[in-house]
Amino acid sequence: MKKLKIYYTSDVHGAFSPTDYATGSRIAAGLSNCIAGFKKDGDTLIIDGGDILQGSPFTYYLYSQTEHGGKTIAALMNIGGYDFVTLGNHDFNYGKTAIEEYLAALNAKCLCANVRGIRGVEGTAVITMQSGLRVGLAGVTTHYVSIFEKRENMRGITVTDAFTAAKEALSELKARHTDINICIYHGGYERDLATGALLSSTDENQGYRICAELDYDILLAGHQHMAAENKRVCGTFTCQPADKAKEYIELDISVENGVSAVSRICPAGNNESAAAHELLAPYEERAAVWFDTPVGHLDAELLPDEHIKMAANGSLIANFFNQVQLEATGADISATSLGNTVKGLNRDVTIRDIVSTYIYPNTLKTLCVTRAQLKCALERSAEYFAIDANGKLKVSESFLTPIEQHFNYDYFSGIEAAFDIRRRVGDRVVSVKYKGEELSEDKRLTLCLNNYRASGAGGYDIYRQCQTVRELPTEIAELIIAYVDRHRNITVDKHKWLKLIY
Repeated sequence: MKKLKIYYTSDVHGAFSPTDYATGSRIAAGLSNCIAGFKKDGDTLIIDGGDILQGSPFTYYLYSQTEHGGKTIAALMNIGGYDFVTLGNHDFNYGKTAIEEYLAALNAKCLCANVRGIRGVEGTAVITMQSGLRVGLAGVTTHYVSIFEKRENMRGITVTDAFTAAKEALSELKARHTDINICIYHGGYERDLATGALLSSTDENQGYRICAELDYDILLAGHQHMAAENKRVCGTFTCQPADKAKEYIELDISVENGVSAVSRICPAGNNESAAAHELLAPYEERAAVWFDTPVGHLDAELLPDEHIKMAANGSLIANFFNQVQLEATGADISATSLGNTVKGLNRDVTIRDIVSTYIYPNTLKTLCVTRAQLKCALERSAEYFAIDANGKLKVSESFLTPIEQHFNYDYFSGIEAAFDIRRRVGDRVVSVKYKGEELSEDKRLTLCLNNYRASGAGGYDIYRQCQTVRELPTEIAELIIAYVDRHRNITVDKHKWLKLIY
């Protein structure tokens, strides 16, 4: 019997140190802590499933205030002893050059069989372990990266269908007489792993199909931020860790007349790798000073509330973001969203407040929209609401499972909309007013929103039909910082733009 151990992380999203960047306090999470739990020998592989470069105030600092973000992240991965990685959709957020800089400094091989045009990316690899076990590995990423990402970041890069690439890669591995074949997939499951019930009709996530139709022995999944351990689909063993390095997966595999596997989810814990701490501490110290620099004053604290209350009653945080977007673009109306976790802004607003509340490296697009297109987008937001047995508002299950998607509810400014939640989904928008008048069918407006949403992501496919009027290359977090610095004393828009009927 030959044995193989795998340590697997995915969707770390810049959570490198055991630090809560919203407060500056230490927490039991972070890749530095995960690394401390890895115990490597000649029959061990350490693998990451992508989305490592983006997603925290610290990575924003590395890429906006230093010239070696990718090299620093690669150095951390090298300390961790990583053997293989794949690319996640958010790894494209800083562009091709940033990916290549990261990969050039990385000891691990990057496997991504459906990506072409990036130096340092391979499709498959075969490695012989100390025991003599021949391990075949292939990597693929969700091809929705081509939809999500800004065009300029995808120049010279081709991304093909993930399932097709995984199928071709498996044939290549089998021809090399491997004992076990592993697919590292930056994508999740489109079906319930227990029942097989369809969760999504898009092919953003194809993990279940890969398990069901291809005979990989192991599928290491990601992208959905959904912890799954000890799952088997049609003979393929699969698992996925939660995001932000809160945990990692330890996978023990035995090969003898077949493949058996057991995985367990390991919390990051409180012990930090000394080498990782030594690497990151100087950057963390400089970042902390930058984060706590006050840039202006707001006339109100912008505090978060329960997501359902913010969506129903409006959010001053969202109003403020829209306020910034409208000034930056000159558009008629604006839309924004809030993350699953929202910090909020103090009256004396600091860079830490801003980059901890607007965490995505999005840029702005302005679209020309008709009333019909705008209504379609509003209907998607109206799907967020449901009514419980007692007649109270609640978040629709479709925004909670298989993962929480509060970030796919959009807050609009500049138009006054009314949703009747008693009506069926798709027919809830009963009023759309602009400057106090019901919007006519022939009226066109300019709408500014982030590039991710403008791509149609999150169920807003209608935006793909809209004409792009303008694109701003500056990240929205930078626009917010500049807005506060420029105006210094700011009156936040307190208008309630949405009326709910239920």
